[in-house]
Amino acid sequence: MKKLFAGLFLFFWVPLVVASGDEDYLEVREAFRVGDAARVAEYVQRMRHHVLLPYAEYFQLRLSLTTADTATIRAFLKRHDGSSVADRLRADWLQLLGKRQQWAMFAEEYPKLITPEESLRCYALQHRLATGDRTASAEIRTLWLTGRDMPASCVAVFDALIGSGAISTEDIWARIRLAFEAGNTGVARSVNKYLPRQQALDVQKLDAVMKDARRFLDRSVSVQSRADREIVLFALSRLLRSETNQALVRWQKIREQFPAVDQSYFMGNLAYWAAIRQDSRALGWFLEATSGKHAYPLTETRRAWKARVALREGNWQVLQDSISQMPATMQQEDVWRYWRARALKADRKNTEANTLLIPLSREHSFYGQMAREELGEMLSVPAAEYQIGPQEIRVMEQNPGIRRALVLYRLNQRVEANREWAWTVQHFSDEQLLAASRVAQRYGIYDRAINTAIRTVSRHDFSLRYLAPYREQMRAVLQQNQLDEAFVYGLIRQESRFIADIKSGAGAAGLMQLMPATAKWVAGKLGVQDFRSSLITDINTNLQLGTYYLKHVLDQLDDQPLLAAAAYNAGPGRARQWKDTRPLEGAIYAETIPFNETRDYVKVVLSNSMYYANNFGHKNKPTLKQRLGTVAPKR
Repeated sequence: MKKLFAGLFLFFWVPLVVASGDEDYLEVREAFRVGDAARVAEYVQRMRHHVLLPYAEYFQLRLSLTTADTATIRAFLKRHDGSSVADRLRADWLQLLGKRQQWAMFAEEYPKLITPEESLRCYALQHRLATGDRTASAEIRTLWLTGRDMPASCVAVFDALIGSGAISTEDIWARIRLAFEAGNTGVARSVNKYLPRQQALDVQKLDAVMKDARRFLDRSVSVQSRADREIVLFALSRLLRSETNQALVRWQKIREQFPAVDQSYFMGNLAYWAAIRQDSRALGWFLEATSGKHAYPLTETRRAWKARVALREGNWQVLQDSISQMPATMQQEDVWRYWRARALKADRKNTEANTLLIPLSREHSFYGQMAREELGEMLSVPAAEYQIGPQEIRVMEQNPGIRRALVLYRLNQRVEANREWAWTVQHFSDEQLLAASRVAQRYGIYDRAINTAIRTVSRHDFSLRYLAPYREQMRAVLQQNQLDEAFVYGLIRQESRFIADIKSGAGAAGLMQLMPATAKWVAGKLGVQDFRSSLITDINTNLQLGTYYLKHVLDQLDDQPLLAAAAYNAGPGRARQWKDTRPLEGAIYAETIPFNETRDYVKVVLSNSMYYANNFGHKNKPTLKQRLGTVAPKR
């Protein structure tokens, strides 16, 4: 039998040791959860000198917030001014003030809140409407135009604007359409009540569409009103999610019953879902949808896919046009600056292209690297401009917020710890960020070390941005599977940020985020007996299983890191399916991956690989374009 850990170096990680009194936090937290005010009060006394006392005091006051006097609440806010728990209590108090419509105190406290929730924003808008603030209407309309469900506090401001006519019947239909696009029929039903009864959606027809859209469309479809048109368009949209041609055939039979603007809207949906399925007809449908004076405006998502389709089809002119029609903020995204420059170069407008590429090349991102290579430059990163000294690290360790976060981490309260850490570092200088990153690294909290280091603006330390723990354990498995160290580290950084016991909502676990079924399959291939899923988060086990699987994927997919990264995230079958019928530039393959998560994932993994190769001092390291390669046609 093969030994699972043969040839691996032993590694001992010393976790944060639980200190005296830490367990009291867990007890007071549980007492708060069950609403035991007496026990909470007891633990507040026990924790008088503990770093997490502010949390215990928060729990105590939160349980009595509805009856607490204003002086007590303000004393807590003053005592813990600037802390995350103070902001949290202020938000809780503002919710109560908003419900009670105690606007004087609400108006005094709301500007002090650092992170207002949407529900509080709507209470603030209620107050502004009550005081006659006419500028509130524009903000309310922005909140209205969404397919999401909105907090109850927003209903009052929506009602006010609908009553005054500031939100029109057309706006009501626009939100219903957005709700349908989001698949949120509950929102569509609730918004439907604002329409006059004779104009409203027929909920029985809506139910029939939800039950079976194809069957609904195959009956004799009557399109007599706006409500009928919206129901039919929704049915077609549901069918488009799974079948392009079936929806198209049914549309062609009834399209003349729809005005030009609705025809444009359907064509935009048709083009979008065809693009997601990489159907070569998508570009023509996008052009049809966006032509003419009655064209229905594409959403930002559909605008992006129109550009991606033009890119995949090699139509650089349509790509240029598509990007120029995007909102200004969207055009400034690095992805569209890069592809616009490429389109300009294809049109031999090199000077204009370089105007975009030069500033982009200074950005530390996938497209910043691509721009640099387009200009003929290799990746280079600045040396650590600011060396953090021991004294700075000691000072940072004594920062109250950092201390609270460290205790929460050692109690395995990761969600609360992450919130405390993020709150504490949000206004740090570059020097403070790097010191905090070193503290996180010292305590083995690698995700915070990385996420803190990448926040620096002008002073950077790429050894912190691209940490490389576990190199001793890694060497043996890399050699055994003949894998590129930089690529594997780039992948692990994206998968887990080097948190060994992390688990995803889908069930993937460990450094290389292995699904239990995958881990079991690999363990079988390696001849491991008595394998159990609890071993997946063991560092050595995870690395051996994960690198074996990654090598297996590479062997299946032409030994291309791009395809292997796509397969690692979405499965080998999909990585093959996303190929074209002709050779495809790797960067174009990556940009036109239909899954948002996978599209971002492969770019980050390959970008990470470049930085790791640089940090490791690898010789003859490939460029990013070489790592992306050319994707061979489908067989």
